[in-house]
Amino acid sequence: MNDGSHFLLRTWLFGPGADRAVHEAMSASRADVLIQDLEDFTPPQRRDEARALAAGLFARWRAVGARVCVRINSLHEDGPLDLSCVVPAQPDFVAYPKAATARDMRDLDRAITSAEERAGLAPGGIGILPVCETALGVVNVREIAEASPRIRYALLGAEDLAADLMAERSREAVELDHARRRFVLECRAARIEPIDAPYTFTDVEGATREARYVRRLGYRAKSLVRPDHTAAILAALMPSEDELAQARRMVEAFEAARARGEERTLVDGLWVEVPTYLNAKRLLARP
Repeated sequence: MNDGSHFLLRTWLFGPGADRAVHEAMSASRADVLIQDLEDFTPPQRRDEARALAAGLFARWRAVGARVCVRINSLHEDGPLDLSCVVPAQPDFVAYPKAATARDMRDLDRAITSAEERAGLAPGGIGILPVCETALGVVNVREIAEASPRIRYALLGAEDLAADLMAERSREAVELDHARRRFVLECRAARIEPIDAPYTFTDVEGATREARYVRRLGYRAKSLVRPDHTAAILAALMPSEDELAQARRMVEAFEAARARGEERTLVDGLWVEVPTYLNAKRLLARP
């Protein structure tokens, strides 16, 4: 599968399916993955137009070095038509809204395989991105992940999830905090990469603050809905020079301690033991 497994895809930018001006802004954003949204971001009366744009749009996005994703509609609605139109253009991922059960993913896997066969494509080349934006989807993410080998990432929803929880939406996102913590835990247990929910307010400062916070929880990738947030979010997800310098001190000090036969060492007031050492090495090797 062409899933970017050789490096981490950190920024996943959603955009409307038929808005050419936004497509150009997305092209210039430098986000790792650009998502043509045929679902909520495209009114039903413009979906035919959006589908007709897909092949040319995917080619332009690939030309600027981005991976390409398309969010289709439910298979019970316009999803089959979406797939028949976009699969021949070979998106890297198909995102599925309100993914809630393993059966959803098995049905989608079969539908993509059929579309690949009709388009003369080798099966399995297109990844699946479950968008878990209901309470059921969040609690089922491990079984969702195991339902198809096409799944390497899963994305946490924001607005639909808050609505499903009957929670009040806020910039501080306290209403999403438990779901965020559970989602990253379940995804890590399933050995897939969790993608954090988008920050849907306009201020860059809030997007930066949220990205820094979720990085502390264990997220290494985040979705977004504004092209102008991309650079700030990417910077917030990456370790700072000070953090890298501290990680290097930990690695060097621990390896020196081990060479002396010691089991741990003190660096900047923190006891560095095997898990801390391995985490510091992971930070330095972060793709």
